[in-house]
Amino acid sequence: MDKPPLRVIGRYALYDPLASGGMATVHLGRLLGPVGFSRTVAIKRLHEQFTTDPEFVSSFLDEARIAARIRHPNVVPTLDVVATDGQLFLVMEYVQGESLSRLLRATAERGERVPVQIAVTVMIAALHGLHAAHEATSERGEPLGIVHRDVSPQNVMIGVDGVARVLDFGIAKAAGRIQDTRDGQLKGKIAYMSPEQLRSEPVDRRTDVYAAAVVLWETLTARRLFAGDNDAAVLARALTATAERPSAYAPDVTPALEAVVMRGLERDPNARWQTARDMALALETLVPPATPTRIGAWVEQVAQKTLASRAASVKEIESGSIPEERASRILSELRSAPELGTDRSMSTPAATTTPPSRTGLVVAIAALSLVVGGLGTVLVVKGRAHAPPPIASAPVVAVSASVASAAPVVSAAPVVSAAPPATASVTVAASAAPGATAPPHPHAAPTVDCTTPYTWDEMGRKVYKKECLE
Repeated sequence: MDKPPLRVIGRYALYDPLASGGMATVHLGRLLGPVGFSRTVAIKRLHEQFTTDPEFVSSFLDEARIAARIRHPNVVPTLDVVATDGQLFLVMEYVQGESLSRLLRATAERGERVPVQIAVTVMIAALHGLHAAHEATSERGEPLGIVHRDVSPQNVMIGVDGVARVLDFGIAKAAGRIQDTRDGQLKGKIAYMSPEQLRSEPVDRRTDVYAAAVVLWETLTARRLFAGDNDAAVLARALTATAERPSAYAPDVTPALEAVVMRGLERDPNARWQTARDMALALETLVPPATPTRIGAWVEQVAQKTLASRAASVKEIESGSIPEERASRILSELRSAPELGTDRSMSTPAATTTPPSRTGLVVAIAALSLVVGGLGTVLVVKGRAHAPPPIASAPVVAVSASVASAAPVVSAAPVVSAAPPATASVTVAASAAPGATAPPHPHAAPTVDCTTPYTWDEMGRKVYKKECLE
């Protein structure tokens, strides 16, 4: 049975939640593109009660700005930021995998520890991702001074491809950030905060190095470094207790590896590794890296049930089709719809020579492709006579939207500045294929029987008749 979306916002369909926090929920999502293009993504949606709070909105948009400036294979990329219809969400690359925190929990339940080689390789990748964040610059080449401030097992994702990635820059410190932590506030997870962060002192990249060392210590030992019955107890231990050596709980940790971890846990920032890359390179010289194939196999073994369930959801979403009655209604509405003109915030660039009636037609066809093609209904069948016109004749649609005080829109393409506050615009450009003949008038009677506007191919899929769309 096809899985229906929870809701469709703009060109994105939201499905099952993957994780939820106090500020936002991460959903499995689907980009519904034109000409049948679609892509599975992860969508971080700000809870609706916060979408009218300027502080939360600014923090959310700050995260998008920061993440957009970090380009590294060990950082989960942000593809888009959407602000529309009272909704605000970030679109991120979907990673088929599991967080390190859940993998550690599952491993402990089995009475096992993460193999040293895998633990070290995962943290080497995370450290390289953090270093890329620390080195990120603005569009003008100025250092952003990014500090993640929430490095923890929850924010390290390991894919079945064997690649570890850092995610969630929601409380990161960065130059020029609109919303920053107020004096006296602690944001993050106390057990992974450096002493200077706990004392509300200035932080820099070495704060993230300390947190990464805590994560590595716990990954090697399958224990919490600073445990307590409540946050106050954890805070006291993190500020005063001396970290035990990991070899006390993991005999296979060598003295050299232990020395690298303990240096990362130094209370004095000047005594730690000065950059995440320095610590990563030190680890690389001590432990031969585990191959991505081995790490991916380990992830699949430990998180088998969760991954299988999630993969089934993705498959169900990707193979879903639009209901027949909805498709027929869309076709009927498109045939009877008036021409799209400037009264609907639509404009055709002066350079185009396409007649107004043709513009309305191709926009309607593109809209149908967006809804029907994006949800999986077959519009194009390879090698058959029912294929639609060449892609070159389809319109290019660019949409920009913003809310009050909105930040630049982030997308997989080059960064595009948002429109003025509380405005929305759509620009349509159409170009006919070279040598194309003049199309029939959109209201001309069809030459084929459109009582049933589609046929069935040999695979049992619907193939809509091109003539019935005109």
